[in-house]
Amino acid sequence: MKGKRVEQPIYGLAVRGVTKHFHRNKRTNNKIHFHQKIRQIFKPEKEIVRAVDDISLEVNIGEIYGILGANGSGKSTLIRLISTLLIPDAGSIHVFGDDVVTDSLKVRQIMNRVSVEASFFKRLSSAENLIYAARLYGIPAPEAERKAKQILERLGFDANRMNEEMEHLSRGMQQKVAIARALLTTPMLLLLDEPTTGLDPKSKRDVQAFIEEIRQERNAVIVLTTHDMAEAERLCDKIAIIDKGKFIAEGTVAELIANAPSQNGAPTTLEDVFMALTGKAIEEEE
Repeated sequence: MKGKRVEQPIYGLAVRGVTKHFHRNKRTNNKIHFHQKIRQIFKPEKEIVRAVDDISLEVNIGEIYGILGANGSGKSTLIRLISTLLIPDAGSIHVFGDDVVTDSLKVRQIMNRVSVEASFFKRLSSAENLIYAARLYGIPAPEAERKAKQILERLGFDANRMNEEMEHLSRGMQQKVAIARALLTTPMLLLLDEPTTGLDPKSKRDVQAFIEEIRQERNAVIVLTTHDMAEAERLCDKIAIIDKGKFIAEGTVAELIANAPSQNGAPTTLEDVFMALTGKAIEEEE
């Protein structure tokens, strides 16, 4: 008699052994001879850089999963892989059971991404940008306008400036518009790639509070990349530390701190954990 088939759980997000590499010109030694430098100009040597190196993770529905790392560590490349902007060289990524490569159109319909380099129509207002984005998703104009205003107000956006051109808004206000745009369609997977980088303290608190509201109100999956230790501690159910394209630690804040040695009897912090594992402060590459 054949045994019963054990069904694998469907995670909101499942990444299995994903690798992504790029080719770049090999860096040369300044002490090489002149003719060698000329040869490097016309026929540069290539080297392979593993931006993401055999990474696996699982995120349950309703969780916020944090990826903590310095600039160049591979966290933004991983977000681009999950969001279907890049294709992995190895491994697989599934969003609610659908493969991001073979079912990319289906996956894109249920996810949205907010990045630090968000783009807009600069001569349009925040309201016009949001209504335009909503119409692309088939949301009627009256509903789009209502939802846009509601989300911006919850983010602490000044209602008197909603009709002001984007190019006249501060960096913090523009980032709030980017987050509002991502939430117009009620995504099941929300990818936040350093959403509070460069924001003033008040804007940062507004955005963090809204992310917490989303977690409480929706049964969505949220992936947050950041280099802000306090932000990671406040928002994330689980955190992975990434360095040189690899996950070097994963767990809750309490688990990560428990596995790090105490220095001089002082309480261990998440920053202590990061420095102990990577050998550097996270601000070094900022």
